[in-house]
Amino acid sequence: MSLAAHLTRPPKGPRRGRRLRRPGPPGPYTLLPWLLLGLGAFSNLWQGETPNPWIGALGLLAFNSLYVSVVFRGFDRHKRDSPTSYRLLVAMGAITFSLAIGYGGNWLLFFPLLSLACGTILRGRWLGAGLITLALCASAVAAWRGDHPSESWTIGYGTFISGAVTAAILTLSETVMELRATRQELARSAVEQERLRFSRDLHDLLGHTLSVIVVKSEAARRLAPHDLDAALEQVDDIESVGRQALTEIREAVTGYREGSLSTELERARSVLTAAGIEPVIRRSGPPLEPGTETLLGWVAREAVTNAVRHSGATRCVFTVGSTPDQVHLTVTDDGAGPVDSGATVGGTGLKGLAERLAAVGGSLESGPGADGGFTVEARLPHDTAYRGPRAAEAECG
Repeated sequence: MSLAAHLTRPPKGPRRGRRLRRPGPPGPYTLLPWLLLGLGAFSNLWQGETPNPWIGALGLLAFNSLYVSVVFRGFDRHKRDSPTSYRLLVAMGAITFSLAIGYGGNWLLFFPLLSLACGTILRGRWLGAGLITLALCASAVAAWRGDHPSESWTIGYGTFISGAVTAAILTLSETVMELRATRQELARSAVEQERLRFSRDLHDLLGHTLSVIVVKSEAARRLAPHDLDAALEQVDDIESVGRQALTEIREAVTGYREGSLSTELERARSVLTAAGIEPVIRRSGPPLEPGTETLLGWVAREAVTNAVRHSGATRCVFTVGSTPDQVHLTVTDDGAGPVDSGATVGGTGLKGLAERLAAVGGSLESGPGADGGFTVEARLPHDTAYRGPRAAEAECG
């Protein structure tokens, strides 16, 4: 199965037919129930145990309103980093200190709520410094008031841990969402790469095959009036080429086609001879690695296609050799070059091959030869590991 099919196929088993829903990050509503910490202060107001109850009520209303506003802004990255969010947080801090110092007791529990709000807004070193400072201040105010049933250090610890845990959970959730987005982008990129590979393979296959069919059809037409047997032999070759093309296209569609330089050179000999071009193949050096064979086979195929379609050459020379570091394939013809140089020098076939070779540390150069004609030269490392369709599929699944 090709990479594109692997990435886009529907899930198997009981998951098919229903949409999978992954848990998302917590929302601002998850922090609203913590306002219940202020019920003690509200109870004091209701029972008339708070002096100046109107001031306390207004302070309680202002604190709750600011808390809700700050928490909702903290879940929006653009609003969270805006100056308005910091101004609201400062106002919330001023109200918290005023109520805690003025009333003490249950009003000290607004410090953990202020810390929760800080955990949604502050990040980085500002978060650590802010939470430590707030926790120390909460402990100091609780110790100074001395009217809360809990120890002063407990108020400070609860203040610090509330903001720290909130910030840690939100940061982790944001990281998870970014990783999911990155994974989706990588999957989309993999599908695009697979589509690009398929389009290149199909271009090379059809361009070469159709060129061969045209050449052999012309040869059969020329031979038919004079030598029927030779013309029928060309027709048989056309049938063989067509059948082979069908097989290769099926293999390209399923993602399992891997070429071979040796096979392509033998095909080149037959195609060039039928086109009236003398093929000369010079090969030296040790056997090539499978990845190198595959890529150089594509280069040979594209060079033959260009020579038959564009060059008008009478001789085409293939030279395969190696140095201690590289393997090279040079294809040179003695033609006049392509009629439309853009179609060959910068065309889809050679341009796509240049990208393939560059991806594995190789290079592809093409252009007019030093003595005329046209030259295509490919260079690859000895240990080229061509990541073809099979390798991509194995890695994904």
